[in-house]
Amino acid sequence: MSLSKPHTKNVRLSQMDWLLTRCDEAEEEGYVSDGAEADQEDEGYDEEVDPEVDLNRMTISRASSRKSRPESSGSRLEKYHVSDSESDDETRPKPPREVTSDYDFTSVDITDEKAFDTDLEVEEATSTYDHSGRTTYIEGCKKVGVVPASYFLRHMHDPKLSMKHHGLGSHGMKAIAMSLVSNTKILELDLSDNWLGHDGGLAVCEMLKENCFITNLNLSDNRLGARCAETLSKILQQNTTLTHVRLSGNDFDDKAAVHIADALLNTTKLEYLNLSHNLFGEMAGLILGPAISENSSLKELDLSWNSLRRKGAVAVAQGIKQNIFLRKVNLSWNGFGLDGAIALGDALKVNCVLEELNVSNNRITTEGSVLLGKGLSANETLQVLKLGRNPMQTAGCYAICAAILRNPNCTLQEIDFSDILVNKDFEDIFKQVQEQLPDIKMRHGGMEPPMKPRARIHPMIKLTNYIEKNNLRLVEFFNKFDKDGSMSVTYEEFEQGIEETGLKLSHEEVQILLKELDSDGDGEINYSELVSGHTGFQEQQQENINIILTATQGRPLTT
Repeated sequence: MSLSKPHTKNVRLSQMDWLLTRCDEAEEEGYVSDGAEADQEDEGYDEEVDPEVDLNRMTISRASSRKSRPESSGSRLEKYHVSDSESDDETRPKPPREVTSDYDFTSVDITDEKAFDTDLEVEEATSTYDHSGRTTYIEGCKKVGVVPASYFLRHMHDPKLSMKHHGLGSHGMKAIAMSLVSNTKILELDLSDNWLGHDGGLAVCEMLKENCFITNLNLSDNRLGARCAETLSKILQQNTTLTHVRLSGNDFDDKAAVHIADALLNTTKLEYLNLSHNLFGEMAGLILGPAISENSSLKELDLSWNSLRRKGAVAVAQGIKQNIFLRKVNLSWNGFGLDGAIALGDALKVNCVLEELNVSNNRITTEGSVLLGKGLSANETLQVLKLGRNPMQTAGCYAICAAILRNPNCTLQEIDFSDILVNKDFEDIFKQVQEQLPDIKMRHGGMEPPMKPRARIHPMIKLTNYIEKNNLRLVEFFNKFDKDGSMSVTYEEFEQGIEETGLKLSHEEVQILLKELDSDGDGEINYSELVSGHTGFQEQQQENINIILTATQGRPLTT
């Protein structure tokens, strides 16, 4: 009889119990001693006994047959014998019954699970990987001696995480950076305004060497400094997942511009870069300009709120001119001035991909707007142009609109003249622009208030001012008219004398003077009438002044 090989521990123990039980039953019923064999011969049982058939015929439950046996399974199997019933003449001991099996039970430890095969599905213990880095963060906080940020622990599984204004500092950033090395959940990370400083910035850079999941990073307003710019530049060149980076407000100066330029020359994945609110000056513009022209990945660049001017501004404009990938450029709040406006005009003539340009508050005058308009008249891709807060006045706005009218292929959709007052002439030309571009939107600083007519100055005041300015007495002034010394002059002589003195009075004003001075109406003005008229007018003026002062003062308190 061949026993099948057990497959599990429980099955193995059950088979062993069954085998031992069957052996005991065989001893009691089928395989007897010498004395029992003699009784069988007396009763005529001389037929051959097949122990295998006999064992198969017996069915005894495990619960009722299992007994405690001190012997080992090997010794118990060896003591059983079967009788040879073929000989009728002699009775001899039965040879030991051979129990065959595919498995050697005597040489195997039945408690060893590895010694047996199984077809059952056994659940194996699986190790869990911390995709968020929670454990690492808590251990990192203990290491650097900071309290874990509960907000970070709650949101470290989110694809977008904003930690701005949390006051992390360099130590807090080091702990977060440790966990972000293995974090695979966060795709957009905002760390703005946390005063990370140089050390915190380096911790972020080290993290970015390993993390390949973050695509959008905001490090604005962290005072990283020029030293950190070098390390950050290397990361931007090596990292292949970052596409949007904001570095505004980090005290990057002309020295840092060297490292930023290296990043622009060698990055191939960066699509958006914000360098606003830094300390880039004229030299930085000269450094960044050529790098901008060579970059082949950026689609949007923000250099607003810097000090780009003169040659630096011209270099940046030339970089935009040669770049064929940029779609949106923000140069507002710099100092481009006239030179920069000329360079930007040349760039607009050549560039055929730029869609939005912001040059608000760049000291662009009316002349600069006219030169900028020359480039606009040849451009066919620009959709948004922002020129607000420039000293270009309504004449500059008019020049831009005139340039649009000269370009039949103009694609402008929005034009911004914020905080620039315009007049009716501008409104008229803008209506023509709307006829050419019906969907265009325009913003300006409002209409100039209508010019109020200047208050007419009384000719007597002009006469009095002339006399006082030249330190003349009335008699000396009158003698210039009275050629014959008669102390009386005609209207013609008076008017001719006014012209000779250089006093600028219109014919109407002269007539007003004659009418007031000729008190008797005889057609002539004598010296006494001049003195009387002059004195009376001064008294009237003083009375008017007193009335105004009285009206502006409060009424006296009454007790």
